[in-house]
Amino acid sequence: MTQQKDGKFGQYMALTAALLGWLFDGFEIGLFPMTGKPALKELLGNAAAGVGQVVSSEQAAAIAADADKWFGVIIAVFLVGAATGGVLFGWLGDRIGRVRAMSLSILAYALFTGMCGLAEQPWHIAVLRFMASLGMGGEWSLGVALVNEIWPGKSRAFIAGLIGAAANVGFALVGFMGLWLSTVVGTLRSTFESLGMSPEFSASLFANDGWRFLMMSGALPALLVFFVRVFVPESHKWEEGKEKGTTSFWSNTDLIGVFIGCLGAVLIIYVWTPNNVQNLPLRLIATAFGFVVALLGYLFPVRQFIARSNASGSLHQEDTGKVIRTMMFGAGLAGVALLGTWGSVQRAPTWAGELGKAAGITTGTAWTQIWLSAGAIVGTIVAAVAADYLGRRLTYALICILSMLSCVAMFQLNESFDAKFQFYAFLMGGTTAAMYGFFPLYFPELFPTSMRATGQGFCFNFGRVIAAVGGLQTATLISAFGGSFPKAGTVMSAIYLIGAVLIWFGPETKGKPLPE
Repeated sequence: MTQQKDGKFGQYMALTAALLGWLFDGFEIGLFPMTGKPALKELLGNAAAGVGQVVSSEQAAAIAADADKWFGVIIAVFLVGAATGGVLFGWLGDRIGRVRAMSLSILAYALFTGMCGLAEQPWHIAVLRFMASLGMGGEWSLGVALVNEIWPGKSRAFIAGLIGAAANVGFALVGFMGLWLSTVVGTLRSTFESLGMSPEFSASLFANDGWRFLMMSGALPALLVFFVRVFVPESHKWEEGKEKGTTSFWSNTDLIGVFIGCLGAVLIIYVWTPNNVQNLPLRLIATAFGFVVALLGYLFPVRQFIARSNASGSLHQEDTGKVIRTMMFGAGLAGVALLGTWGSVQRAPTWAGELGKAAGITTGTAWTQIWLSAGAIVGTIVAAVAADYLGRRLTYALICILSMLSCVAMFQLNESFDAKFQFYAFLMGGTTAAMYGFFPLYFPELFPTSMRATGQGFCFNFGRVIAAVGGLQTATLISAFGGSFPKAGTVMSAIYLIGAVLIWFGPETKGKPLPE
């Protein structure tokens, strides 16, 4: 089997595993935007009136408001979990190898997503999404490191585009599953009952747009682990680093910092969770404190690694500050993209569903998710290839400007779910998601092999903490604008202007090899 894993065969197996991993990663990410509102309204309705009971109009209004708040909280929980997972599994990938750590990350996100289908309270989903997102955040950084280290430099731009495209194929797959489920739900219920499932459980499994069934389907990617362990070779660059001893500078005690950083991020979510802390000044103080704790905690493993590397002489003292500055720069770039995505774009399918239902259309959410994904598939590939021609900095700046313009057009020029709406969804998906084809190309170019998974994992995933803090304010903005999501989404899209300026403070890496 070792010979089988060498050469071109090993390269294609690594790429196949990574693309499938990102595809299912996108599938898992897309499940909650698709199923979150039906799930939360069911669970909150059961709590308000009892299981199977009809709620009053006053209760329905209160449930809808609470569902909006819980939706934002669970997205924030997901983002914080993904940030923690990116650091945790990035550390693990630099310590024990890319392939072994990637297998564990896939197993984590698959099993815990599947368990969401058994939730009975909103906080059950929050906890399980957090556990699943640990693996999702880790899979991104590990897959990117593995493929960039195995494939030659001339192929990296196109492959970076494929990375972003694969995740969005998975995101679109959720939409297609939603459409398919709406046409066969009766047949599926009968089939499950014929196999011995009780009518009550079968009914609950497919009620409210079949959100439980869709969540349980998220466990299927666990089967991918067997393929990864049997066919995918380890990165030769990582193995060379292991032989030189550079991977030994990671220590188990480093994870204490990750745990403390996670607690800081969880504190932020707690104070913004419905019915917890109502005092605004206290919320702001706790948010600032939690953000600082998260930042220092997630940086702790890197600081410890650098200190040990300095002591051994394998890293020059003058490089220490550069590494930390690079990580903060990358986290800022990712934070802009992720805040734009999770603060506005990811809420578009839910908005479409509401507009569609007002016109008697029940598939608005699914179709919007599909069109956003279709645009994203094109945008991620175009962005990565463009970065090889135009340079990294100019490409990112252009993406930011086009993203803001497409969001403003989407939210200000649409009032109903129709063909025009879907066209703008395609444009918005293509521009805002283009960054996820850019990051797999640019971030690996910023760090040496010994800390590539950790470095790029921190950049992308601490950006998720930034997005979580900002995304929690979307519900506040919606309330401030009298319940208007389009106005809130328009304001949130201004974040892209920051990215268009920030990128010019980073290095231009076009035409340069990966750092050793």
